[in-house]
Amino acid sequence: QVQLIESGGGLVQAGGSLRLSCVASGRTFNQNYAMAWFRQAPGKEREFVALISGNKITTNYGYAVKGRFTISKDDANNTAYLQMNSLNPDDTAVYYCAAALAPYIQYAHYPYWGQGTQVTVSS
Repeated sequence: QVQLIESGGGLVQAGGSLRLSCVASGRTFNQNYAMAWFRQAPGKEREFVALISGNKITTNYGYAVKGRFTISKDDANNTAYLQMNSLNPDDTAVYYCAAALAPYIQYAHYPYWGQGTQVTVSS
């Protein structure tokens, strides 16, 4: 089993930045896991934000965040990060961390999820 705990959400003004963290734990977790971030705003479907492969060679970003967000992971600390810059009100959502043994864009392929962290961007 794999457990994921997100942190770093909060309230920020438009144009500001936040960094989300996702700490992974569990008997089966290792650096081969791909990590991803998804988000879900009220009344909307869960949306792909970013992913990083286990070997950190591959990253991918959703169209809405490309050029503004950066995903990374620190294998020594079993932690994935999402650096979010130039935030705007459309980025307001609950952000979820997910883990899987391959870097999928579709959220249905991720077996492990965190509880989510709220990001609110004021105009």
